[in-house]
Amino acid sequence: PSKGEGPVTTTVTRARIADVPVTIDAVGTVQALNTVTIRTQVDGRLMRLAFTEGQDVQKDDVIAEIDPALYLAQYEQAVAKKNQDEATLANARVDLQRYEKLIAAKFASHQQYSTQKALVQQLEAQVRADQAAIDSAKTTLDYATIRSPINGRAGIRLVDVGNLLRAGDQTGIVVITQLKPIYVIFTLPQQSLLAVQKAEKAGIAKVIALGNDNASTIAEGDLSVIDNQIDQLTGTVRLKALFTNADLALWPGQFINVRLMLDTIKDAIVTPSPSVQRGPNGAFVYVLGEDGRAHMRSVTTGRQDESQVVILTGVKAGETIIASGFSRLSDGAKIRVINTEVLDK
Repeated sequence: PSKGEGPVTTTVTRARIADVPVTIDAVGTVQALNTVTIRTQVDGRLMRLAFTEGQDVQKDDVIAEIDPALYLAQYEQAVAKKNQDEATLANARVDLQRYEKLIAAKFASHQQYSTQKALVQQLEAQVRADQAAIDSAKTTLDYATIRSPINGRAGIRLVDVGNLLRAGDQTGIVVITQLKPIYVIFTLPQQSLLAVQKAEKAGIAKVIALGNDNASTIAEGDLSVIDNQIDQLTGTVRLKALFTNADLALWPGQFINVRLMLDTIKDAIVTPSPSVQRGPNGAFVYVLGEDGRAHMRSVTTGRQDESQVVILTGVKAGETIIASGFSRLSDGAKIRVINTEVLDK
């Protein structure tokens, strides 16, 4: 429009100074910290399931019980065998003491004494073997009570009470998954590796899990591992981030958008992204002059996202930038501002 036509109605904003985060986005997969398939280590009939599906369980909580009758009998048999051998050993020690006295009085030969001493040592070894058999039987008996090895959440049971289970079964009884904390694994192009390593070394490599809108934050975590090699087929490197997951916002197997913090640009001049236009000669903005007119000004831009752009040159902090109505704008056009509260600041 010519300067004689009516003013262009528009909104304005002010170029401001802000600290701008330098980030990189990726798609990650949520992975449980630990996943354990609970299996039996002994054969027997499943007598009881001591958990509710979906229940949180603690380490050493009872998960299931196998019929212990056979293993209890083996344990008691081992205890009885030791008691028997201990009685025999006690009797042999009494005989050894008697032979010692007879040797002193020269009523017995050294051969008889040596034979009795060897018998005592043999019985002592047998008692030690009996104790080992008791320990083994006790361990096997304990296996009949199946406990959780981790803190986590029980899944859907894989077997019903009454079934005969064997130690070699691959199906298992239930899967326990540790949800707190939890991992997110994602990949980045190898070109980003140096910046990621620098951020990790500086302690600023925070990872944000984003919602479906790719903007709202649902969880915050820390970069914990950079893989030790680059995938040559894809030219990417795998990374792992650790989240506390206190509110269980992340779930194993879930695909999630993540944003990795790499750096912060301090005291940058920023304007909303829509205010920067592109033309044949590069990027430009319209600055509202004191004469109430739009003045086209070439700018050099830096980092940009969906909401704001960093202006490297061409605009000073505090200048009024036109933010809408570009279809009717031209250099020198008269402007009517409808969001005048920006100008009052």
